[in-house]
Amino acid sequence: MDNTGSDNVLISQSVAILIDGNNIERSIHSETNKPNTMLNFDTLVPRLLGNRGLNRLIYFREGKQISTKLKERLHSNYHGSVRPCHKSADIPLSIKATQLSNKVDTIIIMSGDSDFVELVRHLKAEGVRVEIAAVPATTSKYLVEEADYFHEITSDDWFTLETKKSAPRKKSDRARKQAPPAKKQ
Repeated sequence: MDNTGSDNVLISQSVAILIDGNNIERSIHSETNKPNTMLNFDTLVPRLLGNRGLNRLIYFREGKQISTKLKERLHSNYHGSVRPCHKSADIPLSIKATQLSNKVDTIIIMSGDSDFVELVRHLKAEGVRVEIAAVPATTSKYLVEEADYFHEITSDDWFTLETKKSAPRKKSDRARKQAPPAKKQ
């Protein structure tokens, strides 16, 4: 057996990805100036995991209006879930991270919010590796400094949905719809 190559290393790390949906959405929207820009989980999640195993993926989002397509896609592709939050995702995400701290090796927090600095410190004190994944321009430097690793979320990790523009009506169609109906004689 050759011990010189990294091909012989078996990594069996369990990872939880916890997403502050509102924070990440605001970050990518501020980068693109387009509110219809979304994360591409199909490329981002494998990149974040590397050759580690996904234990769970939870997308925390403030508000009741959560895309059914997002819920279905996260569930079918990653057995993930979407958790609506009453206000900010900070507290529910922090509680879940604390609950998972003895069940996983690594927690990846997708957020650039400095409110998570104390959570990162706590999780690391519990022996959990903590990584941050966020858009660099909107990420707290204190959060990056506390984390074990920082994954930059860049334009390679999102896409913009094209808005459907309705085809302009023909003038004759508009005129016909505006004309009063003919009277029967």
